This record gives sequence, structure tokens and C-alpha cells, in this order.
Amino acid sequence: MSPCPTELPEPYGPWMEIAHDLPQLIANHRLRSQVHQMPQLSTRHLRGREELHLAHLVLSFITMGYLWQEGEEGTVKVLPQNLAVPFWEVSQALGLPPILSHTDFVLANWRRKNPNRNLDTIISLPGGDSLRGFILVTLLVEKAAVPGIKVGYRRAIRAILRLDEETLHKALQELAEAIGDMRSLLAASPCYQPPRGRSLPDFHVFPLSWKDNPAMPDGLIYEGVSDEPMAYSGGSAAQSTILHAFDELLGIRHTPSAVVPADHATAFLHRMRDYMPPPHRAFVEEIRCAPSLKQHVLSSGDARLCTAFNRCVSALADFRSYHITIVTKYITVAAAKAKAGQADPGDRAGPSAVKPLSALEAKGTGGSHIFSFLKSVRDTTREGMISA
Repeated sequence: MSPCPTELPEPYGPWMEIAHDLPQLIANHRLRSQVHQMPQLSTRHLRGREELHLAHLVLSFITMGYLWQEGEEGTVKVLPQNLAVPFWEVSQALGLPPILSHTDFVLANWRRKNPNRNLDTIISLPGGDSLRGFILVTLLVEKAAVPGIKVGYRRAIRAILRLDEETLHKALQELAEAIGDMRSLLAASPCYQPPRGRSLPDFHVFPLSWKDNPAMPDGLIYEGVSDEPMAYSGGSAAQSTILHAFDELLGIRHTPSAVVPADHATAFLHRMRDYMPPPHRAFVEEIRCAPSLKQHVLSSGDARLCTAFNRCVSALADFRSYHITIVTKYITVAAAKAKAGQADPGDRAGPSAVKPLSALEAKGTGGSHIFSFLKSVRDTTREGMISA
């Protein structure tokens, strides 16, 4: 895991200065005025994909703070040109949408804090240690899965092509172990075990969509880019390359259900792939086009392979069940309590007291109908097991 750059070249000092002070600027309701005074900078001095990714991270966090500084009742309809134009240009160069995505929030937002290799975030929002822990644990969860999906996938495909059942069995064991490690990290992390009675951390106000969001029904106008509003989905675990890769490898098909219609379940997940970096999308597509692991196991008639395959599917379903538990604890229940005035006042960071967004009670940060969607995805994962 190579560290990301943490500072942009000198011409982009105005962006970095605002980005590093975001929690305080938002708390004091001063971010919008600071953005209005920010010069419009050209993106031509950015060199290489690493600087472009850092610029996207910085501009996406500033954009989120700018839009949601006053909560859902104080959103804006226009992103000012000095922020919108460079954000659009950087997004186009990277093949990413101009919004805070899972890639920005987690994968590009970490640095080594000291020689002991302790990690920290690069850019933050209100939320303090809760936000920092949320980002870094999510990063570690993704990191835990990388060996399984990259090494295990390639080993499994080679074994299928060579009809090497012993190697395939070992590859399936590696995959199940990697998925199990993801859940263990979530379960063991203190940031996912809040003290009794604690409420919604402030940061859950921010990584939201301006697509399918009643607070911004028309989307957002990017001034200097388009006169028409555009709608994008906010950062969400549904944008995780790892989860899409496991689904494709295990042949999981998220078909519609009685509560999640066809135009939502499959379409939403496939739309989330547009929020991945192009190389990640290409990797998921590579897996989709590879020989079917499930079909090979089925046709082999090997009971040991079927058992190992089902362990992988079961581990992925268990991970998704635990994710539902986290969403219940951190978003839906906490948002409802905060809205009803039952929140612990100690949870409010600074004077901002941004009201929790009502959309979070029914929808996730990516704009999905949260519980029906998550349970449908978990249930269709379980349906991917091979019957005895």
C-alpha cells in the first residue's frame, strides 16, 4: 500500500489552505465566504495521476463542505465557478464524477503520520476521531481483501484453465479467509463500537448525493461548466471495487425482489461502477469476462470444491449482514434520535450543530433506499450458494 501525496504544488496553496481548515471553517459557518474569495486556478500545473487524485480529493471535500455547511435546509443550487471548473477538469482527466466518491473519501485519503507507520487522514470534515476512525478502518478493510481478490482470483482462474482442482481449492480457501478478515476488522474496530447512547457523528451529514435526494431535487449546477443542473451519487460502500469484484468472481447476481424493483437493485450497483477509477472498473470487467468460477465448481461435481465455494459466499453474506448492523447503529437510528432531539449534546463538534439530514433515515449516502436495498443485496448474495 503506497502512501498518497499529501500536498499539491505551490500554485494550489489556496485549495490546500482551505482544505486543511475545513472542520473549523464549517463549524464557524465561514467556508462559503472563503470559497467565494478563492482564486480560480488552472489545473495545468498538476502533474501525473497522483497529483490529480489529490486535487480531486481536496476539491471534493471542499465541495461537500460548501454544499452542506448549513444542513439540508440551507443547501445551494449552484457551485461557484472558481470551484466548479477546476473540479470538473480534474474529474474529466481522471474519468471520475465531480463529487466526493468512495475513492476520495477512503482510498486516496490517507498518509503515514510517523515513522511507526501509524495512519492518518489527509483531509477531514467535522467529526474528529469518529471520522478519522471511520475512514481508516474502511481503508484497512479494503486492504485486507486485496491479496484475496488479486492473488486468489488469478490463482483460481489459472487453476480452472489447467483443471487443477487442488490449487483451486486452496484459492477458494484464500478468498474465504480474505472476506472473513474484512468482517473481523469491522467487528474489532472501536470506531464501529460507539459508547452507549452516543449519536450520529457530524461527518455523516456530508458524503451525500445530489441525485435522488429531496434536499436537492434538481441536482447541482456547476457554474462555468453547464447551465443545466447535474445529479451525482455520493460516496458509498456500493462504490467499493472490492465488493463488486467478489460479486463477479463468485457469480453473485443481485436480481430484483419484491421490495427492491429491477430498476433499482441491479441498475444502482452497476451505476456505482461509474464512480470507480477506470483501472478499477476495468479489473471488475476483467473478472466478469473470465471463465465462471461457479460454473466450473458446479460441473466438477467435487463436494470439497462446493463446500469451499459456499464458504466464500457465506463469508460475503456475513460481511454484508454486519454492514447492515453498522448502518443501523451509525446512520438510521442515530439520525432519527438526533432529529427527535434525543442526541447527546456532547456529540456536537463545535458551534456548527449541523442538523442531521432526514434523507439519511431512509436512504444511504449514495442515495439508495437503504434497508430494503442492503437486505436485498445480502439476501441475493446468500442465494449464490451451491445447493447440496
